[in-house]
Amino acid sequence: MTNISRKIAPSDKLNIAVVGIGGMGIPNIRAVYETENIVALCDVDWKYSKPVLDCFPQAKKYKDFRMMFDEMGNDIDAVIVATPDHTHAVIAATAITLGKHVYVQKPLTHSVYESRLLTKLAAEYKVATQMGNQGASDEGVDLICEWIWNGEIGEVKTSFL
Repeated sequence: MTNISRKIAPSDKLNIAVVGIGGMGIPNIRAVYETENIVALCDVDWKYSKPVLDCFPQAKKYKDFRMMFDEMGNDIDAVIVATPDHTHAVIAATAITLGKHVYVQKPLTHSVYESRLLTKLAAEYKVATQMGNQGASDEGVDLICEWIWNGEIGEVKTSFL
């Protein structure tokens, strides 16, 4: 079978906003920038995030995610949230209520209430959501699961001493 490469039309790309562009925001951006449009970058610390801001001169820059949503809400399809932990749920909830798909770094929430709220909002606004948990979403984890499910390593047992 011949591997056919297909050029992606600009209209087939997502317009992504990234909130929190240092730390885990960097690998998150690396995972999508070649196939999607980075249209907005938001971080409160522009000195720390300057190298990332400079890589995307065409993206609009913000220090406040609320201003970003107010000004660009109609131009954003999806949002990556990689801010400090205590802000994940509020940014994700805001994005979801605007009909934006979200990818949020762990921890997604800090309470059962926040978790249930985001679940309810995602269903109500019919958006895709995902929590970044690289340790459990790595290809190696999938491979081990397949081995177990296919019986390739024998019976798996739990033993308590």
